[in-house]
Amino acid sequence: MTGRGGGPGLPGRLAALGPRTGRGRLPLVLLLVAAVTVFTATVPLLRGFFDLRVYYGAVHTWAHHDGRIYDYRVPGTTYGFTYPPFAAVAMLPLALLGRTTAVVVSLLVNLAALAGVLRVLAGPRWRRHGWYRWALCLCLLPLFEPLRDTFSFGQVNLVLLALVLADCALLATGRGRWAGAGIGLAAAVKLTPALFIGLLLLAGRRRAAGTAVAVAAAATALAAWVDPAASRFYWTDALWDTSRVGRLDYVSNQSLQGVLARLGESGRPLWATAVLLTLCVWAWRGRRAVAAGDWTAAFALTGATACLVSPITWVHHLVWLLPSFAVLVRAGHLRIAGALYAVLCTSVVWLWFDDASGLGGFLGSNLYTWISLGLLLGLPVGLPAGQPRADRPPLARSARATAPAPSPESPATTAVPDQPESPSGAGAAAAATGAADAAAGECGRSPSSEPTGSTCPAAAKPQSSSARASSYTVNPPSA
Repeated sequence: MTGRGGGPGLPGRLAALGPRTGRGRLPLVLLLVAAVTVFTATVPLLRGFFDLRVYYGAVHTWAHHDGRIYDYRVPGTTYGFTYPPFAAVAMLPLALLGRTTAVVVSLLVNLAALAGVLRVLAGPRWRRHGWYRWALCLCLLPLFEPLRDTFSFGQVNLVLLALVLADCALLATGRGRWAGAGIGLAAAVKLTPALFIGLLLLAGRRRAAGTAVAVAAAATALAAWVDPAASRFYWTDALWDTSRVGRLDYVSNQSLQGVLARLGESGRPLWATAVLLTLCVWAWRGRRAVAAGDWTAAFALTGATACLVSPITWVHHLVWLLPSFAVLVRAGHLRIAGALYAVLCTSVVWLWFDDASGLGGFLGSNLYTWISLGLLLGLPVGLPAGQPRADRPPLARSARATAPAPSPESPATTAVPDQPESPSGAGAAAAATGAADAAAGECGRSPSSEPTGSTCPAAAKPQSSSARASSYTVNPPSA
């Protein structure tokens, strides 16, 4: 694989990093593993699996204490379950587990999801990158703030990303019969992935879009059958109450709504205008990516857009930007990918935790939002040279391939249709390993008890629910 400028591609560049022999590379990898282990154990604020505690407590309240899903609060806090009812149905196996076992299962599920994400982003020839490049990639991934917070919170976004990218792989390899099922499941668990259904419609993949809608509707109907009251409360009350999730102006909210809230602009018309403009840009760029047969870029653009238009996008939700880094690396923009990745490793937005006023606060406290916006506007679109498209109709004809009507002076000729191109993988090689060019920034922090915080003392973050209170809040299970 070569870069767009014709120079050596990613495999060649990574091969030049560090020692060139296995004997020299192994000590380097071991040293990096030790350094990353020390870093993740001491520098970042570990979240104590707070979100997992929410899932675990809500499910146990529901299954064992005749409580209601949306009444539960983590003892001593105002935080409760905020996802659609099907998410609680999907998490019912937690009711069979003790707390420690639930933590272990959460780690294993997230690791499996990460492996699936890397497998899709690396492309079909992932084995050719070798153990050394994969080792460098795996050492750098824990530095990525959204990823490490996903593990530490016990969050589900990585699992949803894996489900969505499974559809990306099916579409990119021309095996789209079941495409849309992953998106549908993800949208039933959390509403943000529903934007990918819009991508399928933009791409003219009506069957895949129909599959996604059908799966999401079936999952939602199942949840309504299991607990009609919970479904009624969510769709008529909880869904429209953004304060249940947290303060819009909190620095961890790296969406367009968060930017406006920190500016003191809480009006919905301004936010709706910003969202509409963003969706227009996404539709234009997404159609270009699909027209070029570049499904990885199309999904990456949609992930970045989802982070921008969602009312609340906590820092750990930005795992949806991982496909964008894969696209940058594939296109040969290693320095840009490395610089952006490094910024997202630094937790720099938390420097404006207490005061986001002034020009510095406007630029710094929203830095992750600017990265998402920059990726939406500037992400390279188009498959690398030599990589054939998989979604081209087999009998497509160009205008020049159509023969004119025969005339007496000119004998008829037979038009030769364009030859269909062979399927290829979902993305170019070693997308995930592109982070090997990134440098982790300084991560000086102060401990925080704020569940969505990262480096600074907690601020009050009101979160409302119904007035009902579950007895489980007072007497949590001892399991």
